[in-house]
Amino acid sequence: MTRRSRRLFTTATAGVTAALLLGGCGGGDGDKSDSNGKIAGADTGASTSASPSASATAAESGGRPKITLPSDMTLTFEGGQTGDPVKDAVLADGAERARAEDAAITGTDPKGEGLAYYNTGKALEATLSWVAQFKKADVTITGVVRYYDRKVTLRSKTSAVLTFCGDESKGFSKNKKTHKINKTPVSKDSYVSYNTRLDKNSDGVWQTSQIISIRGAAQCQP
Repeated sequence: MTRRSRRLFTTATAGVTAALLLGGCGGGDGDKSDSNGKIAGADTGASTSASPSASATAAESGGRPKITLPSDMTLTFEGGQTGDPVKDAVLADGAERARAEDAAITGTDPKGEGLAYYNTGKALEATLSWVAQFKKADVTITGVVRYYDRKVTLRSKTSAVLTFCGDESKGFSKNKKTHKINKTPVSKDSYVSYNTRLDKNSDGVWQTSQIISIRGAAQCQP
């Protein structure tokens, strides 16, 4: 998988470390949007279907799943209000998707209800695979990740592109058994650009369907 590491973590497991250094799952690093502004197809790296229990539970609840994060993990999102209710809804659901992924990794959403609710298609497959790597490596995440320069482009009434930057300089992995935090020095690769596509489903939820990231992108450097 190659999409968003969403933070430059290091772990004692070589496989996960390599994936993190490349960027997380969802779309190939360095992929570009095509000349028509459409997001290129994401390379998920693994075919993983959504957990039936996750999808069913979210649907049966009749509302949005409650997403919480552990006290040592904080996500901040800048620029959440544009004055346009549609764009604001895209920004809000895009933020919830990020929170849902971290909730699944940290164990506050073990069934992945948020993942199945805010992701679809290739993005869901890639995210499930990405979360599984952390579980296999027996590591979790901690610290602070900041999202900024968030911009929405509406393609239609049910399709939008959300681009943003991620500052992972204060986000790290943590060994679940020893609780040791694997801190890494800040570098240009601590900053990541994201190009995501969201599609509005029949329930009015803007689900992320594709994600492309570029680690160390010039436009996201401080």
